[in-house]
Amino acid sequence: MWCHRLTHLFSSTRCLLNRGSGHQISWQPRYRKSLTAVSRWHHMAPASLNCAWQLHGDHLELRYAETLMRFDYVWLRDHCRSASCYNTKTNQRSLDTASVDLCIKPKTVRVDETTLFLTWPDGHVTRYGLEWLVKNSYEGQKQQVMHPRILWNAEIYQQAQVPSVDCQNFLETKEGLKEFLQNFLLYGIAFVENVPPTKEDTEILAERISLIRETIYGRMWYFTSDFSRGDTAYTKLALDRHTDTTYFQEPCGIQVFHCLKHEGTGGRTLLVDGFYAAEQVLQRAPEEFELLTKVPLKHEYIENVVGCHNHMIGVGPVLNIYPWNNELYLIRYNNYDRAVINTVPYDVVHRWYAAHRTLTTELRRPENELWVKLKPGKALFVDNWRILHGRESFTGYRQLCGCYLTRDDMLNTARFLGLQA
Repeated sequence: MWCHRLTHLFSSTRCLLNRGSGHQISWQPRYRKSLTAVSRWHHMAPASLNCAWQLHGDHLELRYAETLMRFDYVWLRDHCRSASCYNTKTNQRSLDTASVDLCIKPKTVRVDETTLFLTWPDGHVTRYGLEWLVKNSYEGQKQQVMHPRILWNAEIYQQAQVPSVDCQNFLETKEGLKEFLQNFLLYGIAFVENVPPTKEDTEILAERISLIRETIYGRMWYFTSDFSRGDTAYTKLALDRHTDTTYFQEPCGIQVFHCLKHEGTGGRTLLVDGFYAAEQVLQRAPEEFELLTKVPLKHEYIENVVGCHNHMIGVGPVLNIYPWNNELYLIRYNNYDRAVINTVPYDVVHRWYAAHRTLTTELRRPENELWVKLKPGKALFVDNWRILHGRESFTGYRQLCGCYLTRDDMLNTARFLGLQA
């Protein structure tokens, strides 16, 4: 019995090793012969080269729509959309993935003009539309952009003449909301005009696109220079460009600003497209861009002021990318709140400082700075994962209100309106 169990264990391990090494290693001559027999291209019709497929030891190779794709056999079984494997009413998987044999391989494969058919050893048939496979394959995803954007410096944004949306149109019509969200998704900032200058009306405005994210600063905040919180923002001093809440594990996605009153001078708001600056670094110093995506940093917020006691720590690189297509989706840049760098060795630290300096130089180029004067009635929405904001110093009494919004709910609203988000 023990001999039988050991033989079975060795056989299973051997199967997994074979799969991990593709079709370069084979344990049995009989298996090698079988692999050689199927390792050739099959076309769906003799006169057509639009689609062709080839079986390998651990994956199916499919060429369609000028895309060469490779699909692991377990992946092909796991993503089956048949009635017994996938619930189309809930859009959820019904198949127990853990029940799939890790050494599974289709018994037969057939392709017609639109569909791939796979018959598995137990007789179950899986069907995939070829267009669906192109869209959902790794190779297809590498060619796709998750979030279409227009990167900008001050001149590009001003020449685009992006319109503000009227408050009533924004609140009462789908067309106004969709126009606002399209502008926001493309540029990372958007304005709403003719907003009643109160905290209550600003709250109604914000809730039109997302749930309000309550934080240590509350749900809706008033912002004055009374230093009521332990943050430089609650002063009259100038603020350099930065993103907010870098000390959260997931920084707040959207920030809303509405100037309710200003009796004085100065106080213009600075906006910089962090993704535009990062793209310049990628083009001029790709190795430094890569380093900024890999070195994890701590950001920290410590507060002990008037009954507010907080100690927040967030960890992540300055630049965050999707690994399959290298698309940038989050910049975490705040020199005020960056904590002690103690997560990497000294030789990496020096290279990081050099890369950080390159990015900072791009962020500080005057041509990349968009300055706007916030006034009562004009609300500004900022993508905190992309756009850095700051301000010049000011005099007199200045009161802002605003809040943070959840990014997921904003994207959900945009997709509901048919936007790619």
